[in-house]
Amino acid sequence: MAATSSKKRGAPGAKKRQPRGNPQKPNVSRSPARVAKPTAADWVGAARLRTLPLAVTPILVGTGAAILVTDVFHWVIALFCLIVSVSLQIGVNYANDYSDGVRGTDDHRVGPARLTASRKVKPRTVLIVALVFFAIAALAGLAITIRTQQWWLLAVGAVCILAAWFYTGGKRPYGYYGLGELFVFVFFGLVATLGTTWVQALALPQEAWFGAVGVGLLACAVLLANNLRDIDQDRVAGKKTLTVLIGRTATRWLFTVFVLVAFLIAAFLAWIGYPIAWLTLLALLAGLPAILIVWTYRDPRELVVALGLTSLTSVAYGAFLMWAFIG
Repeated sequence: MAATSSKKRGAPGAKKRQPRGNPQKPNVSRSPARVAKPTAADWVGAARLRTLPLAVTPILVGTGAAILVTDVFHWVIALFCLIVSVSLQIGVNYANDYSDGVRGTDDHRVGPARLTASRKVKPRTVLIVALVFFAIAALAGLAITIRTQQWWLLAVGAVCILAAWFYTGGKRPYGYYGLGELFVFVFFGLVATLGTTWVQALALPQEAWFGAVGVGLLACAVLLANNLRDIDQDRVAGKKTLTVLIGRTATRWLFTVFVLVAFLIAAFLAWIGYPIAWLTLLALLAGLPAILIVWTYRDPRELVVALGLTSLTSVAYGAFLMWAFIG
């Protein structure tokens, strides 16, 4: 009788319950300690402003490629594309805050504290904010669809929102199985850039494709820096990111390749007739220090700087490519 009782209380042989992917009762402390109320700075921090340049870059490159085709700047459509992209980025950041927080993945994170994991905000509140930003993206996308009469874009938009949610949400989030970089490349590289070009030009020139690949690679590099910072915590939490699967050294090499190949693409565009694209090399003033930090860091917190530098590299890259296309 005593043995049975001890097993029920959590003896070594007892079977542990696995946290559900989208639980009704979040996996946070049952009696959390008193914490300070969230400030505006906490909400802004949860939006992860360092990642927002990744939402701007594909709009710059895609718009530049569209102007190359039409010789017209459809600024209203471009603006709504920017609203879609930024809203999705913020939405996915809050959704990650919620999903990782209720799973307990963020309980020992190295980077800035999250709203859910810090228990400053109820998980449901964070979820509602994420859904609000997804709704903003959906409304802006609907406006673009009505303006262009490209009704199939509604399906693309729905897939984008689902991909944003299931990165860390749901019972089997793909971000926990080493697929984060693949989806970031597809949605924040190819879909965002090519979609921006299409809705303005109804055409996809080769320049848009080359630019989209470069944009996607830089977005993946940012995610690699983020996951390299959290590799130890992710291993403990059972979050099998690509970095966890391949290890630190391979991640460093992959990060370096992603950044440098993006600039090789820009150099190729400069060589085939867009000489202003050579100016993208100036973005390496931020990109090379990021690579150096990734290879030499001693404290994982240093990778927060590498992440920020890579994001700045991305938006500078996009701005110079846009200039090359319209110049």
